[in-house]
Amino acid sequence: MQEFDYIIIGAGSAGCVLADRLSESGEHTVCVIEHGGSDQSIFIQMPSALSIPLNLAKYTYLYQSEPEPELNGRRITCPRGKVLGGSSSINGLVYIRGNPADFDGWEALGAKNWSYTDVLPYFKRAENRHSGGNAWRGDQGKLATRYGELKNPLYHAFIAAAQQAGYQATDDVNGAQQEGFGRMDMTVKDGVRWSAANAYLRPALRRHNLAVKTLCQVTRILVENKRAVGVEFTQGAARDGSFKPDAGKNGAAKMTLRARREVILSAGSINSPKILQLSGIGAPEALQQHGIAVVHDLPGVGENLQDHLEYYHQIACTQPITLYRHMSLLARAWIGLNWLLFKRGLGATNHFESCGFIRASAASPYPDIQYHFLPLAVTYDGKGLASEHGFQVHVGTMRSQSRGHVRLADADPATPPKITFNYMSHPKDWQEMRACVRLTREIFAQAAFDPYRGRALNPTADITSDAAIDAFLRQKLESAYHPSCSCKMGAATDKMAVVGPDGRVWGMQGLRVIDSSIMPAITTGNLNAPTIMLAEKLADAVLGKSPLPRDAAAAC
Repeated sequence: MQEFDYIIIGAGSAGCVLADRLSESGEHTVCVIEHGGSDQSIFIQMPSALSIPLNLAKYTYLYQSEPEPELNGRRITCPRGKVLGGSSSINGLVYIRGNPADFDGWEALGAKNWSYTDVLPYFKRAENRHSGGNAWRGDQGKLATRYGELKNPLYHAFIAAAQQAGYQATDDVNGAQQEGFGRMDMTVKDGVRWSAANAYLRPALRRHNLAVKTLCQVTRILVENKRAVGVEFTQGAARDGSFKPDAGKNGAAKMTLRARREVILSAGSINSPKILQLSGIGAPEALQQHGIAVVHDLPGVGENLQDHLEYYHQIACTQPITLYRHMSLLARAWIGLNWLLFKRGLGATNHFESCGFIRASAASPYPDIQYHFLPLAVTYDGKGLASEHGFQVHVGTMRSQSRGHVRLADADPATPPKITFNYMSHPKDWQEMRACVRLTREIFAQAAFDPYRGRALNPTADITSDAAIDAFLRQKLESAYHPSCSCKMGAATDKMAVVGPDGRVWGMQGLRVIDSSIMPAITTGNLNAPTIMLAEKLADAVLGKSPLPRDAAAAC
């Protein structure tokens, strides 16, 4: 039996940050347990190959939701990273911090000392911005960010059209002004995906006091007298080279690690509540139906699940300038070779190089619609490529009123949990999504797109009434892959809060949850940046350090 000061479950975006920060002084021994394996694949490291690992069971939990009633009973795909770097190794490489009001909202929900003035110093500490630092941005951190080169004229047309439609331009959606249209940051360094594994974990692996165990599936957290004292897991890989989906079966031996100080759960918004429930921590009625003894009554585990929905608004292009011309086998081979040899060219970008944030209506207190522009008509998973030149935006709302949950299907750690988002179950969600369709059409109708605009591909031009738009949305809405908030952070008086502002599980000792599941509410944008920020902030809390001073730039 091995002992470590800290055991971290999950080598994802948060887990990699924690592994680095908790081990950097050399004073503490740290072990990271990861279900997946190596991230050393061209499909992960080459930014433009992002849709490939997203669909491979070797690197991804290919989860699906339960049938969603408001989306024609469809099961919505919910991929989560199962590899070093976690979802930062399979995501779209987009770096969006969120709106300052998001974090002020967290504090209002009971997450004390999580206002924007509190978190901005940690965003800056984490970031190594290619364009340099300023009052809002960091350039000395470990997480590299940069802008794309905007070589395709369609990127510029999108920003110009938005201004013609009456929206603002912004120099930096991660800086002083999120609202408006401008360039989008990506987590790329020297042409390579700069995942949390590359940024934090890999340099830290040189230390003698850090151990990483891969191909391990955690079966439960060991608890004695309401204190987490260790982790039980199994280890192994399947014959086909993928990671064993049934690690608790086929004679796989269970192993144990002991934690002298703390167990830190960083398995993400789907697997963190799953592991807590497997360990007997959750709502008693949900545990008892699967024969799991109740260790700690905590009804909020797995509840408050939130996500972003989006659809792909696609227009045919009248000029052969889109990425469609690079979709042949020969063209893709050249892109790959150029990247392998020089780490440059189209292989070195995620292609999301311009973006926008607007309000669905005048009643919105701050932006609640996000745009990712792409000079190609294709679905996020790469499977739905249009048969012609086209361009699109991923467009969706940011603060849905719908709430879902993550619950065990049975007591077997190998069984995927039941995920129910309850997408579009609130009337306001429909109002905002209809606004997405109509406002996006206005942008694409502007003069800046006159040289390029062909016919509407998706949705087609005849879809105009509320009923027709709703029918389109029921069939076409997809997850933006931002599940969060399923172990929410809140005050001790909040019966549905799972952790306090320091990440400690309420009513427990020696146990914290540190990942996107503890967000009280989803942020306005992609989740990788705020997840890394919260791990940076809570690493200081774990080590007993005083938080970084609040940043006056936030008040500007």
